[in-house]
Amino acid sequence: MNSAATIGIDPLFHEPVELLSTDARVALSYKRARLLMHEYAFTVKDVLEASDKFWALQSDPRLPLDMACYTILAAHVGLALGTLAKFAETRGDIAALVGRMLTLDTVGLFLLSERGHGLDSFNIETTATLTPDGFILNTPREEASKWMPATTPSFGIPKVAIVVARLIVSGEDRGCRCFIVPICDKVQMYKGVRSTRLPTRSGTAPLDFSITTFDHVLLPVTALLGDSVEAPKNPLQAWWGEVWRIPIGTGAVAGPVVQALKHAAYIGTSYSLHRHVVGKTPAPVPLMSFWTQRWAMVQAVAVSRVLDVWYPTVVKQSVDKAVGPSMRHAYSVIAKAGVARLFQTCMREVIERCGAQGTFEHNFMARMETDAHGVIIAEGDVLSLCIRLYNELLLGRYSIPPPAHKDTLLWRHAEGLLRTAREYLATCGDHRSEKANAFVLPLAEAGVSAIGHALAYSAAIDAAVPKPLLDVYECAVIRLDAVWYSESAGLSSLEQRMREDKASAAVLPHLDEYLRDLKIARYVRAPIVSDAAWKAYLKLLPTHSGNADAYEYSKVGFRPETISARL
Repeated sequence: MNSAATIGIDPLFHEPVELLSTDARVALSYKRARLLMHEYAFTVKDVLEASDKFWALQSDPRLPLDMACYTILAAHVGLALGTLAKFAETRGDIAALVGRMLTLDTVGLFLLSERGHGLDSFNIETTATLTPDGFILNTPREEASKWMPATTPSFGIPKVAIVVARLIVSGEDRGCRCFIVPICDKVQMYKGVRSTRLPTRSGTAPLDFSITTFDHVLLPVTALLGDSVEAPKNPLQAWWGEVWRIPIGTGAVAGPVVQALKHAAYIGTSYSLHRHVVGKTPAPVPLMSFWTQRWAMVQAVAVSRVLDVWYPTVVKQSVDKAVGPSMRHAYSVIAKAGVARLFQTCMREVIERCGAQGTFEHNFMARMETDAHGVIIAEGDVLSLCIRLYNELLLGRYSIPPPAHKDTLLWRHAEGLLRTAREYLATCGDHRSEKANAFVLPLAEAGVSAIGHALAYSAAIDAAVPKPLLDVYECAVIRLDAVWYSESAGLSSLEQRMREDKASAAVLPHLDEYLRDLKIARYVRAPIVSDAAWKAYLKLLPTHSGNADAYEYSKVGFRPETISARL
């Protein structure tokens, strides 16, 4: 299996991007994406079946350094190539297109969401009307413009999109279908396609995100993916059939977030170990001697280690064809929810404990925290995914099998939340009632996340993660719902603090070993990790000097008699 462990670090990932212009950074992201496509050398089968190589890409330790690069690849490989792959054997034209995409000579995009239809993408308005000459693709109004894939021609790469549109035949809406649509060549947009570049997202790795519209674009009949133009008997089920790659992407986008937390754990802990402060003691003391500093760092180390061993197991469950599609999607949602909120908690605390230095882009963490907001929304917003899944669990449509180690405090928590939610639901009359909206929906994300946290804990036990890290991870999860553990598990606030103190103290003697076990040090680029790294980085920064005379300025700017009177 090709992976970053065997590939090494290419010079393209050494570039200090914070010193580049916005467009230079975007251009670099496309170069990095092409590099990774060549290194991983995917086959059609890898993409179609989500092979080990496919999942290795999602956990490549370099991706958190450039989430714009990952955004390109997530849409290109996971969605566009993934959608086309099942047609490549039977259609020569698609096979030729896929060949160009496998080397990123053509960038693939997936245009589903519209400016007026995000979470309700089932109700998109873009139309593809069948005519004797082919299909006419059209954006009927501004709200139907496609949001927000990077469709500009600004970076010299041809782009093609899978566009989801409503098929109109003889004036009848036949439901949503996928169409192959050329977007731009190396220089300009194709006729009738318009791309309006959006401003950059605050604090994130920039990309040429855009609003895309179609003005009566003529497409050949071969643009339609699939043979049938008949109206589906079950429109919603048919819609999921068209966008079947999105559930895979739901789990995939959690991969770089896990790697990012490993980066942050290494960066923050390294900084805390070498940074000393002068207090009331005769000698400076390391930041790690303060409990509040120590907890934030050991928590990040423990959580990132546990999530790192769990992620490969849960994503395999999400593509296991031995279970039905609903269960596969459930595991994708559990993976994303389980990772997302723990990441946010740990990352926020590490950044704050690194002081002002933690907020600068060159130290990676603040940018990654902002990038993660986009990840949490991408391939399905975490909250909406959890609401859908939790309702299905509450209604008994299927259930998540307990982990191998089910006699744990964390699994008791997950079961307890589910039981409480069912009790609430029983008083609501209907899961779509206003009462359920107010009292059951708010429980969904915590309930799904709790399942993920318990599954991760069990997987970490199986992977022989050291007990001190397991104990810190357990404490970190307890912190997310301290009230439940106090009321339902009998752990008072004081007992919870004592458990944290004991667990974090047990980590300290082995901290260097645990940092090495993250296997992330060689990918870290943040100069905050050591004084030597900072001094080397400082030489790259623009420096200003001059010959203006401060003494002469002071004589003009201040009245000498006033100063003399003070002396």
